[in-house]
This record gives sequence, structure tokens and C-alpha cells, in this order.
Amino acid sequence: MFSIPGKQAVSITPKAASQISKLMETGGHAGLRIGVKKGGCAGMEYTMDYVDDKDPNDEVVEQDGARVLIAPMAQMFLFGTEIDYETSLLESGFKFKNPNVTEACGCGESIKFEGM
Repeated sequence: MFSIPGKQAVSITPKAASQISKLMETGGHAGLRIGVKKGGCAGMEYTMDYVDDKDPNDEVVEQDGARVLIAPMAQMFLFGTEIDYETSLLESGFKFKNPNVTEACGCGESIKFEGM
């Protein structure tokens, strides 16, 4: 597992925490698992899935009633990321401010990391 003692792998803004806790309550889920997978025009994409059971290797971040589980293979890519939730006239959704990303596509859905 990739972590630094005393430091959470990701941070969650109050808006994101509120939205995640609402989703957990509505669906009766244990949390929201975040990961990365190959795909998209820049090479990698974020994944988000509801979870009902924690994987023993997940990194768990809890804040203000929200629980985010980070998949083991994604931990080194997501370390230091801030998860936010933004609402605009045309769309709303989670936004990732990830210091590890070296390139992103124009649509913002696909990312690239150093050496990938």
C-alpha cells in the first residue's frame, strides 16, 4: 500500500463529502471506490463505483460522513488528489485535482501519468 503515516491518500472538499454521503445514504452503500483504468485518449481514466464491502487492501478516507475507498492499484496514482464536486448550468460532477497527472485530454475525462 502506498501511504505516508498520518497523511490521507486523498482529500475531500466539503461539497464532495456532502454529495458522497448523500449517495451512500440513498443507495445504502458502504462507500465509493475510486480507481484508475486504461482507456481514453490520454491513456487512463478515473473509475467510481459504489461498494457494499471493503476490500482489505483498500485505502479508506472518511470525512464528514463520506467514505471513499481507493483501490489498491490506484493508490500511487491518486496520492495527493483533492476530490471536489462542482455544479454548473450545464453539468455537475466530481472533479479530481491530481498533482500526479502530467497530461489531460480536452474533454477532461482522460489523464496521463509520468512514465505511462
